[in-house]
Amino acid sequence: MTDTKIPHIPVLYDEVIDAFKDCNDGYVIDCTTGFGGHSEGLLKNNPNIKLICNDQDDEALEFSAKRLKLFKDRVIFSKGNFETVVPNHKNYNICGILADIGVSSLQLDNDNRGFGFNSEVLDMRMDQNQDLSAKDVVNNYSQVELERVFKEYGEVREYKKVASLVVQNRPFSSAKELSVLLSAKMHKGKLHPATLPFQGIRIEVNNELGVLENLFDSIEEANLTNCIVAIISFHSLEDRIVKNYFKKWTKRCICPDYVFRCECGNNHQKGKIITKKPIIPTKQEIKINPRSRSSKLRIFKFD
Repeated sequence: MTDTKIPHIPVLYDEVIDAFKDCNDGYVIDCTTGFGGHSEGLLKNNPNIKLICNDQDDEALEFSAKRLKLFKDRVIFSKGNFETVVPNHKNYNICGILADIGVSSLQLDNDNRGFGFNSEVLDMRMDQNQDLSAKDVVNNYSQVELERVFKEYGEVREYKKVASLVVQNRPFSSAKELSVLLSAKMHKGKLHPATLPFQGIRIEVNNELGVLENLFDSIEEANLTNCIVAIISFHSLEDRIVKNYFKKWTKRCICPDYVFRCECGNNHQKGKIITKKPIIPTKQEIKINPRSRSSKLRIFKFD
C-alpha cells in the first residue's frame, strides 16, 4: 500500500471478498474501480488472480494506479464506460466481474464535480469528456422532459411540481442554487428535498440505467463459463435490472409466452443465482459508513 490517503470506505467489502473467494485463476474485471478499495482487497486475498481495473473517471484511475502500484504486474487499467469493458477484454480468461454501480464518493465529495448539494457548479458527468451535463438538462430540457426525468429516474412523487419549479426559476448555474430552491419549496421528510431530483438528473446525464443494461447484454454475449458476477446497486431502479437479468439467466426455456409447448430445447440455463435475497450492509457497517445504507449485493455464478 502506498502512502496515498484513502478517502473512501468500500461498500460491503467483506461480502465482496467472500463472493470471489473461489476465483483461483484468471482475471477479475472491476468495472467501476473508483478508489480501488475492492480491487486492493481482491488482489490481497486472491494471490493467483489478475485484475482489469476499469473506470471512466480519470481521477479514479490516477488514484488507483498509485494505490495498487505494489500489484502493478497483476493489474491492467482500462479507461471507459463499463458497458464496453467486457467486449474490450473478451479474449481474456475472465473468472469474475464486479460492478459497484452509481456515483462514487470521489465524485460526491468533490464540489468541482457538481454532484453535491453545496456544489458551486452544475455538472454531474461521471466522464468529464462527454457533452451532456446537469446544467444542460436543468436549463434546456422542456417541462415535459423534466417531468419524465424526475418521475422515471428520480422516483419523485411530486415530479410535476419539481419540474415546474425548475422551469420557472431557471437558469441555474450551480447545484447549490437548485438545492436551495428545492429545500425552500418542497416538503421536508427523511431525505433532503433535493435527493431524488438530483438522482434523476444524474441518471439522465450519465444514462446509468441504459449503460447497466448494456453491461448485462455484453456479459451475456461473452458466453462466460465458471465466472462469478457480483453487482452492488443503490436504488430500486438499478436493483430491478440486476434481479431481472439474473432471473433471465436461470431460465431453461426461452420460448415466447404464446408457444403452447417448448420448442427451444429447454436447456438454456446459464448458471445459478447465489443470493436468493440481496446481501445488505450490517448495522455496524451503516454506522461506520452511512452511505452504504441503501446498497444491495446480488451474485450470479455462470456454469
